Amino acid sequence: MISILSFTLSNFYFWFFALLGGLAPFWGLYLEHLNYSHIEIGQLMSILMITKVIAPNLWSWVGDRSGNRLALVRWGSFFAFLIFSGFLFKQTFGWAVLWMVGFSFFWNAVLPQYEVLTLHNLGAERKRYSHIRLWGSVGFIACVILLGGLFESVSITALPGILLGILFLIWLASLMPVKQPEVQQKSGFSGFGKLLLQPAVPAFFVVNLLLQISHGPYYSFFSIALEGHGFSKTAIGMLWGLGVLAEVVLFVFMHRILHRYSLRALTLIALLLTLVRWLMTAYLMNNEWALIVAQIGHAASFGIMHIVAIHFVHLHFKGSHEGQGQALYSSLSFGLGGALGALFSGYIAEHSSFEWLFLMAAACTAGALVLAFFYFKPARGRQWVD
Repeated sequence: MISILSFTLSNFYFWFFALLGGLAPFWGLYLEHLNYSHIEIGQLMSILMITKVIAPNLWSWVGDRSGNRLALVRWGSFFAFLIFSGFLFKQTFGWAVLWMVGFSFFWNAVLPQYEVLTLHNLGAERKRYSHIRLWGSVGFIACVILLGGLFESVSITALPGILLGILFLIWLASLMPVKQPEVQQKSGFSGFGKLLLQPAVPAFFVVNLLLQISHGPYYSFFSIALEGHGFSKTAIGMLWGLGVLAEVVLFVFMHRILHRYSLRALTLIALLLTLVRWLMTAYLMNNEWALIVAQIGHAASFGIMHIVAIHFVHLHFKGSHEGQGQALYSSLSFGLGGALGALFSGYIAEHSSFEWLFLMAAACTAGALVLAFFYFKPARGRQWVD
């Protein structure tokens, strides 16, 4: 039974992040192929993040009150597939904005709901979450490597059709049955507001906001910067895949790490490694070995920080508010932070160098590190704060 459940949950993560493996490394290159400016590319990439500010919170509010999260996942996956098909017919900037808004509104609403379903189905074995989630990383790696090789011989204009196929597989994966939490008694917004005033909670959200702003240059322009430095699409795909492979290795051992280190300690270590990563990317873009080391740092930049955040929300947002807590984390970090990072990156890339992009990323990470150091109290046991 556990193996069937594990397959069901892992299958959804595999295809969901396989889509990201097509979007993150290659969508900017596709938009550049359509002759969009760097500012327009930044604006379009920011839409993926802007909708995360609204969609996850709206859908989680509905999910927390209806208890029917699985239906939201299924309908969200279906409409994301349906709207994205528009890219096969219209690619002008105005239509691209429309397709991106519609597709990402539904796609971004899906994952926070599925995170709640996953943790509920794992129950007392929720520390196995990292083993389930690593299959999302495997999907990402498979997609970037396969597409990187494919686009050496096939035009990148094939990308929208490929992504549409992956979206269809996400919808099929969402149809597999999982258990849902029972609808619990609602404590209202005042109860949720009290949870937001817990020690370290505001600092937690600001730290993750800054962290995701720092990822804006990476997700929007890393591939374009690499291509400008003479890297092939195969090499670009391999570098992206390497970063997520490091994340997979981390996920395998993360349950042991969580037993050994506090969430505060892991946060400080991850932010320090992320700061080093962005500095290496800024100054050593021509050095293949330096880029390899920097990409391995993705295990800290995303892997550690995301696992810590999922456990943090699960610890601090109990009962009927857990879905809202996951959505707020997603919207403020990946949503608002990612959107600001993409927009800032577009303007900086248009008027300055790619080096300055990653120096901006390093500055944001340094701010997050200082905030975490002073506002996250040392913990007793393995909890976040005293």
